[in-house]
Amino acid sequence: MLLAVAVIASAGLLYWQVQNITLIVAFLALVLSLTGVAFFLRPQNADTDKDHADPEDWAVTRMVADQSAIGLAITDRAGRLVCANELFTKWFNGAAVPPELPLQAGGNELLATAGRTAWRDGRGYAEGLKRGVAEYSAKVVRAGQGDEYLLWQMIPQVQADLLDDMISLVSGGGGRAFSEVGILASVIGGEGRIRASNQAFALRATGRVDANISGRNFINFLRSDDKGTIFFEREGRHGTPVRLFHVPLDREKEKGPALILLIDDDGGMVERGKALEQVESMLSLLPLGLALTDRDGRFLFLNEAFAKTAGIGEKEQPLYPGDLMIRDDKSAVADAVRRYASGPPMAGDLAVRLRNGGEEPVALGIAGVRGLGEAAVLLSIRDNSEESKLKSQVAQATKMQAVGQLAGGVAHDFNNILTAIIGHCDLMLLRHAPGDSDYDDIQQVKNNSNRAAGLTRQLLAFSRQQTLRPQVLQLPDVSNLLKRLLDETIELEVRHGRNLGLVRADPGQLEQVIINLGVNARDAMPNGGKISISTQAVVASDVRALKSDILPIGDYTALFFTDTGNGIPPHVIGKIFEPFFTTKAVGKGTGLGLSTVYGIIKQSGGYIFADSKSGEGTTFSIYFPVHRPTAEDVARATLNSPPVKATAKKELWGTGHILLVEDEDMVRAVAERALTRQGYTVVTASEGEEALGLLAEQADSEQQFDMIVSDVVMPNMDGPTMAKHVRKNYPDLPILFMSGYAEEQLRKSIDLDKVNFLPKPFSVAQIAEAVGETLAEHAKQS
Repeated sequence: MLLAVAVIASAGLLYWQVQNITLIVAFLALVLSLTGVAFFLRPQNADTDKDHADPEDWAVTRMVADQSAIGLAITDRAGRLVCANELFTKWFNGAAVPPELPLQAGGNELLATAGRTAWRDGRGYAEGLKRGVAEYSAKVVRAGQGDEYLLWQMIPQVQADLLDDMISLVSGGGGRAFSEVGILASVIGGEGRIRASNQAFALRATGRVDANISGRNFINFLRSDDKGTIFFEREGRHGTPVRLFHVPLDREKEKGPALILLIDDDGGMVERGKALEQVESMLSLLPLGLALTDRDGRFLFLNEAFAKTAGIGEKEQPLYPGDLMIRDDKSAVADAVRRYASGPPMAGDLAVRLRNGGEEPVALGIAGVRGLGEAAVLLSIRDNSEESKLKSQVAQATKMQAVGQLAGGVAHDFNNILTAIIGHCDLMLLRHAPGDSDYDDIQQVKNNSNRAAGLTRQLLAFSRQQTLRPQVLQLPDVSNLLKRLLDETIELEVRHGRNLGLVRADPGQLEQVIINLGVNARDAMPNGGKISISTQAVVASDVRALKSDILPIGDYTALFFTDTGNGIPPHVIGKIFEPFFTTKAVGKGTGLGLSTVYGIIKQSGGYIFADSKSGEGTTFSIYFPVHRPTAEDVARATLNSPPVKATAKKELWGTGHILLVEDEDMVRAVAERALTRQGYTVVTASEGEEALGLLAEQADSEQQFDMIVSDVVMPNMDGPTMAKHVRKNYPDLPILFMSGYAEEQLRKSIDLDKVNFLPKPFSVAQIAEAVGETLAEHAKQS
């Protein structure tokens, strides 16, 4: 309003001075224009800013994370700490950045390996991470909308977090429950100072319910007479005596942290049965698995946590602790209970296996107690199923990683051998015509070599080092391809969902996935059945509802493959993706089908899960992240993979001066002969430094090298390092790399232009064709 008044006043004064209406209109137009520009360039309103807050509000994230009972930290791809919750900073002395935490005994190396695994696979694990007396397991998850963060979850073991649990229990609802039944509770550290206490203890010790006595010496609140009767110091000699129970929280330390429980003793006149009832009511409130036995080892009491952990049914009433153990551990438990019941009060641990607890041993704590009538031994047991599960996952992930590295290494070495065999077969076939006595034998050797090459490709697929040629596409319909593999007794049902997102994958390898699953399903239904294949769009909210620990939140295109076959037994399903594992008869399967499927899916950025029940069939669920396409991607994407078109036979003859670099003599000999026969002039080198020397020698000669054909992995100087030196002096020289490694992997490590790749093993025709195409591309660009 004030602005409008000012403008009108200014216009009036201007008219009074110049007496020209046209000038006044121009003035008003200029003011309105400037006002409009100022409006559009104005800073955003504060209220609007509140409605559009930065989505990466890490203060809110930390506030939520502080509610967790485990240590949490988030790092970005640069290794910087984004945020961490209070437990994490408490356990690791401030804002330490994982994996560089104050750990001992190689813990940082284990944590770093878990981090690298998480970046690659989406999830990594580490266990046995020690810091002082504390021990942690770690779970690392790749997270964020673009998978640009790592979430580090530090999970404490029982001996590390039991003290904190007891502090939370006594100072919270558990302490109030103790107070209501007349139990005084306090938690002390190893130095004897109070860490927490309930209201009943504070009232008896100080006379005030709200007194803050944390940090004060526990023993200063008590005294004892000549007979050993314990009183509160504040109440004097005429106070009510108390009976004290000392529950150690760290059995490895003689003077470690402990939970102290006290009940009124009425000068020693309290009935022991009543004292036992009070103790039992107290034990029933604790979240730990606890039980009491008499001197003969018979159960007097066990709480709900003990029964659940030990696998005791609702109507089951075991007489002895040994009844809960496997046969081999029964006598050891019985002897230990009798020893602790009759000797001096002490505590210890036994590693035992529960009858209903699987193969993993559990820690059974045993402590002698006195002054509770028939009760003589206190037993404790903890549920370590999560710990066992984590150990199993770590062991499985480590095994799969080791097997993958071994399989990849074997495949690469074997590819060199196959390259030589296939190449020599091709050279021999050039000297023999069909019908010759040796022609069929040579052809048979080549065919079997190609079969072996197929096995190496499967090994590379499992180890995620296979050469893929990804395209942006929709999941292909391979029902026609499957029908040719299935018997007439097997019904095939295919259903495609709507609004499927595009994925980035190799269409040929996706077909291989469906074929391998189809063959397995067919073999699982010898008497016929039904195979159902369906596709479905899965949005982030659907993934969140699944509550999967493995599948990151995001949008996916899912493929579900279900059969009605025999199913997979529980003890087998965890091994089905391992290479060479098969349940088929000898000679009827290599054990590489599902491991190949696993490798292709993982290398394509996807996830695969298997669900099965014996006799009810199996479902494989495959999730591919939705690819956010460009306009060009959308134009090229099709509902079905395009059929392979027949191409005219390419001319393999050529001319040119080629430098061939290969450390394997047999491969170098085959490649040299193959290219020489096609008209090329070939000079060979066995490693990178020798090749650089040959390049320097020909710099002053008339005949220059037209291209380099090189292996990737070589001793002394590898192919990529050599190529970088070459490009300094010959920036336009084309290079063709021969390798069994995945092309995508190589392109990430070789940041060079004008570089082509030829996968091993290759035939004589394939290397000649690759050299010809590389030279042709170079000629077009020149």
